[in-house]
Amino acid sequence: MQDAIVIIPTYNEIENIEAIIRAVFSQSKDIHLLIIDDNSPDLTGMKVKELQNEFQGKLFLISRKEKQGLGTAYIYGFKWCLARTYKYIFEMDADFSHDPKDLIKLYDACSLDGADMSIGSRYVTGVNVVNWPMGRVLMSYLASKYVRIITGMKINDTTAGFVCYKRETLNALDLNKIKFIGYAFQIEMKFKTYLKKFKITEVPVIFTDRTKGESKLSKGIISEAIFGVMSMKFRSILRKY
Repeated sequence: MQDAIVIIPTYNEIENIEAIIRAVFSQSKDIHLLIIDDNSPDLTGMKVKELQNEFQGKLFLISRKEKQGLGTAYIYGFKWCLARTYKYIFEMDADFSHDPKDLIKLYDACSLDGADMSIGSRYVTGVNVVNWPMGRVLMSYLASKYVRIITGMKINDTTAGFVCYKRETLNALDLNKIKFIGYAFQIEMKFKTYLKKFKITEVPVIFTDRTKGESKLSKGIISEAIFGVMSMKFRSILRKY
């Protein structure tokens, strides 16, 4: 029985999509892959459909009518995976900022070492980021510190988007009540997992900035993350989380 699947949301990733799919499937462990495409104008979804002929039974595609945000894509994907038999469910970007070779390390942290959530962490052993301008490195690093202080989570990379969840972890979270759709989504998922007292493990990885395609980071996403953290902490104090 296949036990692991990677979810990759996409929007205009035609330059990366075939390479990332082949890289995931080239790993030593047999891992399935679910692409959730938000009607990319560059026809990313069409390329995935073509590749499904080659990777039958292991490459899946959900095509949405419009761009709806990172968080909604992952929630849709989580529910899709939980309706099947997968035991380990991954989040991962399409642009090679997350190295597919690290999937096995995250898998082992959950399957062998007992983590309920394993995080591919840029900051657990220093700052492991390649090709980012210094200003962006500082913004990301300080954002994670800010989240850690406000929430009390003992996590160094609170905004990381390279994550493996045990099935039981996702089942215990009320996915219908996840509020954020941008980068604050990543923080919210970790915070809810932390509040449930699940075991969270950070696995050191090297994050490499994309070399093809355009970044989806925006001022609105950053603002959501900053103010969303305070909102999450306040609701947790009121026991509304």
